[in-house]
Amino acid sequence: MSYCFNIGICLLLVILQTTVMPDLSLLDRFYDLLIPFIVYLGLSRPLREGLLFVCFLGFIMDNLSGSPFGLYLTTYFWLFSCVKLITQLLQVGKRLFVITFLVAAGVLMENLFFLGSFAIFTPEQEFAGDAFTIIAGQVLWALLTGAALLMLFRNTYNWLDTGFRAVWARKTE
Repeated sequence: MSYCFNIGICLLLVILQTTVMPDLSLLDRFYDLLIPFIVYLGLSRPLREGLLFVCFLGFIMDNLSGSPFGLYLTTYFWLFSCVKLITQLLQVGKRLFVITFLVAAGVLMENLFFLGSFAIFTPEQEFAGDAFTIIAGQVLWALLTGAALLMLFRNTYNWLDTGFRAVWARKTE
């Protein structure tokens, strides 16, 4: 059941990220919605399952975006690895402050990866003047909405898992 849930959420977020959000003026500079999902995978799913979906999402986003190939894959992999490492060192659990910080740090980390790759591949060009303003806005949005998205993922998974277990229990009786 968890694989079906993860595939469904992956596809829904990729569609929202690539087709719906760029057309809405309020959300055209919103942070990457896949970051809270990758943090969710790092916090809630086993290593094998999470790593599989991180690679899947990175590969899809690398193919859909115009960025250098492997940029999203690398960013998502390191974000997932950092979340797994932090959960080994700290007892994250359901602490809202830590979860909010993880999502905001993930947004900042992704933007730093993007700025770094931009600087490497086009060293003669300067950064846009409002790049840091956009990054600050994305981190602020992540602070405001990141924990809510993580709880939405967790609660939806628990709700679906409970429903499927109840249906499965009735069938096996």
